[in-house]
Amino acid sequence: MSAVRRAPLRVLLVALVAACLTALTVGPAQAAAYRYWGFYQLTDGAWAFAQKGPDQTVPKDGSVEGWRFAVADEASTRYPRAVLTFDALCASTPAESGKKRVGLVVDFGRSADAADAATPPEPRALCAVVASDATSAAVLATAGDVRVEKGLVCGVAGYPGSDCGGAVKEVTPEAKAADQPVTIAAPGATPSAAATPSGSATTAGDVAAAPASSSTGGSTTAYVVGGLLLLALVAYLLVRGRARARQDG
Repeated sequence: MSAVRRAPLRVLLVALVAACLTALTVGPAQAAAYRYWGFYQLTDGAWAFAQKGPDQTVPKDGSVEGWRFAVADEASTRYPRAVLTFDALCASTPAESGKKRVGLVVDFGRSADAADAATPPEPRALCAVVASDATSAAVLATAGDVRVEKGLVCGVAGYPGSDCGGAVKEVTPEAKAADQPVTIAAPGATPSAAATPSGSATTAGDVAAAPASSSTGGSTTAYVVGGLLLLALVAYLLVRGRARARQDG
């Protein structure tokens, strides 16, 4: 009689284990892509994702910041397509008392990054002379009017004219294609004296340098949590089965 009563429990246990294993082996959903302005800082000669927003960042004199408009997801980063040093950007700009100089690179991206495939403005570089306590938002404003919505930088120097961090349902092959380095003339320099682009141009599959919410990390956490839940479920059902067996005996 007890064997007959325990059979449904075993069947249920097998079914639950199979369901959990199926859920754990299903591949993670594709990360959502967005069209937005990314904020970067030049660190050791390479672009790195800024750890704070432009309103919360106060760059030091002699630093270099970059902005890039592009389509990217949480597992990829589109850096400005050229690296210019502080010397290249501000060598011809004299220092002023009570102010600081911050190099600025603004990359408007490619036509493939635009919502309507429009041709974006050419990338530009300049040396921003701002108050010593100015934030990165004030530095960016030296490049032109900045459109901000709900604390998010949506447009720089009028580009793009609309939209703000909108989700991209389907990323085109052109938008997924690898970036091609560009040459941006330094302020006051002739084209031949422009800085040489570094290898910081990336493909859409490159992992971001700073964000902690990468798709790999999220999927790993989900697997660990799922595994622990599965073990807890199995242990609970086994204890319950043994308790019923003692009662039947």
